[in-house]
Amino acid sequence: QVQLVESGGGLVQAGGSLRLSCAASVSPFSSHVMGWFRQAPGKEREFVAAISGGGITRYADSVKGRFTISRDNAKNTVYLEMNSLKPEDTAVYFCAARRHTNTSPRPESYDSWGQGTQVTVSS
Repeated sequence: QVQLVESGGGLVQAGGSLRLSCAASVSPFSSHVMGWFRQAPGKEREFVAAISGGGITRYADSVKGRFTISRDNAKNTVYLEMNSLKPEDTAVYFCAARRHTNTSPRPESYDSWGQGTQVTVSS
């Protein structure tokens, strides 16, 4: 059974940083695209970033230059380094996995999801 477990969320002031982690039980991990999405109250789930098994990355325009996605295939873990956080980044952040070679910004393209971790940015 596929399990994705996020960690690292919390409360941070605007301008601060957080690092999210997602431990994945998908196998083989290196054959999966890993993505981060977020959902704020009353809004639809939106794409944040994705990384292919080979390390090709894709970002939403709203986070380019501030967020960095990376992965450690030896540890079956994907990370999201978030810098210069803004109040509008406040949301539940979800990790997702897709058995494919190409990244995708569409939530429906992903097969497995974690439970999410709350990120709150205060002004």
